[in-house]
Amino acid sequence: MKRLATPNELIISNDCQIMILGTIPSVKSSEEKFYYMHPRNRFWQVLSNLLNVDLVNASIEEKKKILLQHKIALYDVINSCEIINSDDDKITNVSVNNIPEIIKGTQIKHLFLNGSTAYKLLIKHFPNLKPIATPLPSTSPKNAKMSLDDLLSYWKIILKFLS
Repeated sequence: MKRLATPNELIISNDCQIMILGTIPSVKSSEEKFYYMHPRNRFWQVLSNLLNVDLVNASIEEKKKILLQHKIALYDVINSCEIINSDDDKITNVSVNNIPEIIKGTQIKHLFLNGSTAYKLLIKHFPNLKPIATPLPSTSPKNAKMSLDDLLSYWKIILKFLS
């Protein structure tokens, strides 16, 4: 099923130190109107482990509050696109968010991209951000070959950028 996809609400404050960027919400996340809501997506498990807080069972409002308390901004690279189901390989007609403008005036010093598609799109549209951008393995169920421990071994790098 081809659908028009748009990002979720930008979660950011001026004192955020890092920003985590995905590509675009999945079908389930679009229905729930929040990030990483597919039950098999391990994003909230990964952050729960790294931050030592239960984000898996937290409400959407609690998730937002906890992210900002830890100085983590959350958004998507894509502003709008056409996509078949939730397959990043099936994205067309892409319009991106102006990430440089969004992070201007914040304390964000590093961007972490949830998956290779998000990273490739960011660098394609904003090559000047490459020095502060790090691709991380996708937490998507499509990346089932990686265990939670494997993901944590990569994702723990975000802790180096948080005070």
